[in-house]
Amino acid sequence: MSVSEKAVRQSVTLPAKVAKQVRSTARSRRLSANRVLVELVEEGMEARKRREREFHALTESLRQATDPAEIERLGNELRRMVFGGSV
Repeated sequence: MSVSEKAVRQSVTLPAKVAKQVRSTARSRRLSANRVLVELVEEGMEARKRREREFHALTESLRQATDPAEIERLGNELRRMVFGGSV
Protein backbone atom coordinates (compact mmCIF):
# COMPACT_ATOMS: atom_id res chain seq x y z
CA MET A 1 0.00 0.00 0.00
CA SER A 2 1.51 3.31 -1.03
CA VAL A 3 1.59 6.28 1.30
CA SER A 4 -0.97 8.18 -0.80
CA GLU A 5 -3.57 5.39 -0.64
CA LYS A 6 -6.23 5.79 2.00
CA ALA A 7 -6.40 2.88 4.42
CA VAL A 8 -9.80 1.35 5.08
CA ARG A 9 -10.48 -0.38 8.36
CA GLN A 10 -11.72 -3.92 7.74
CA SER A 11 -12.62 -6.49 10.35
CA VAL A 12 -11.92 -10.15 9.56
CA THR A 13 -12.31 -13.32 11.56
CA LEU A 14 -9.39 -15.72 11.26
CA PRO A 15 -9.23 -19.34 12.34
CA ALA A 16 -7.20 -19.62 15.56
CA LYS A 17 -4.41 -21.54 13.82
CA VAL A 18 -4.04 -18.86 11.14
CA ALA A 19 -4.09 -16.04 13.71
CA LYS A 20 -1.35 -17.81 15.66
CA GLN A 21 0.77 -18.14 12.52
CA VAL A 22 0.25 -14.46 11.71
CA ARG A 23 1.31 -13.40 15.21
CA SER A 24 4.32 -15.71 15.10
CA THR A 25 5.39 -14.36 11.71
CA ALA A 26 4.91 -10.80 12.91
CA ARG A 27 7.09 -11.41 15.96
CA SER A 28 9.85 -13.12 14.00
CA ARG A 29 9.90 -10.36 11.34
CA ARG A 30 9.42 -7.59 13.91
CA LEU A 31 6.31 -6.31 12.19
CA SER A 32 2.76 -5.71 13.33
CA ALA A 33 0.21 -8.44 12.74
CA ASN A 34 -1.69 -5.92 10.61
CA ARG A 35 1.35 -5.40 8.34
CA VAL A 36 1.77 -9.17 7.96
CA LEU A 37 -1.91 -9.54 7.04
CA VAL A 38 -1.70 -6.72 4.49
CA GLU A 39 1.36 -8.33 2.89
CA LEU A 40 -0.32 -11.75 2.79
CA VAL A 41 -3.46 -10.35 1.17
CA GLU A 42 -1.47 -8.34 -1.39
CA GLU A 43 0.74 -11.33 -2.25
CA GLY A 44 -2.30 -13.62 -2.50
CA MET A 45 -4.10 -11.23 -4.83
CA GLU A 46 -1.01 -10.89 -7.03
CA ALA A 47 -0.61 -14.69 -7.13
CA ARG A 48 -4.24 -15.06 -8.21
CA LYS A 49 -3.77 -12.47 -10.98
CA ARG A 50 -0.62 -14.28 -12.12
CA ARG A 51 -2.48 -17.64 -12.25
CA GLU A 52 -5.27 -16.02 -14.27
CA ARG A 53 -2.75 -14.59 -16.76
CA GLU A 54 -1.06 -18.00 -17.05
CA PHE A 55 -4.44 -19.66 -17.59
CA HIS A 56 -5.42 -17.23 -20.34
CA ALA A 57 -2.03 -17.56 -22.03
CA LEU A 58 -2.35 -21.35 -21.94
CA THR A 59 -5.88 -21.34 -23.35
CA GLU A 60 -4.75 -18.99 -26.13
CA SER A 61 -1.81 -21.29 -26.94
CA LEU A 62 -4.16 -24.26 -27.00
CA ARG A 63 -6.58 -22.42 -29.27
CA GLN A 64 -3.81 -21.57 -31.75
CA ALA A 65 -2.04 -24.94 -31.67
CA THR A 66 -2.25 -27.15 -34.76
CA ASP A 67 0.15 -29.99 -33.92
CA PRO A 68 -1.76 -32.89 -32.29
CA ALA A 69 1.10 -33.63 -29.86
CA GLU A 70 1.24 -29.97 -28.82
CA ILE A 71 -2.55 -29.88 -28.42
CA GLU A 72 -2.40 -32.94 -26.16
CA ARG A 73 0.46 -31.48 -24.09
CA LEU A 74 -1.31 -28.14 -23.68
CA GLY A 75 -4.59 -29.89 -22.88
CA ASN A 76 -2.90 -31.94 -20.17
CA GLU A 77 -1.27 -28.82 -18.75
CA LEU A 78 -4.63 -27.04 -18.74
CA ARG A 79 -6.30 -29.98 -16.98
CA ARG A 80 -3.56 -29.96 -14.33
CA MET A 81 -4.05 -26.24 -13.84
CA VAL A 82 -7.83 -26.55 -13.51
CA PHE A 83 -8.18 -29.83 -11.63
CA GLY A 84 -4.76 -30.18 -9.99
CA GLY A 85 -2.68 -33.31 -9.65
CA SER A 86 -0.89 -35.09 -12.45
CA VAL A 87 -2.66 -36.00 -15.65
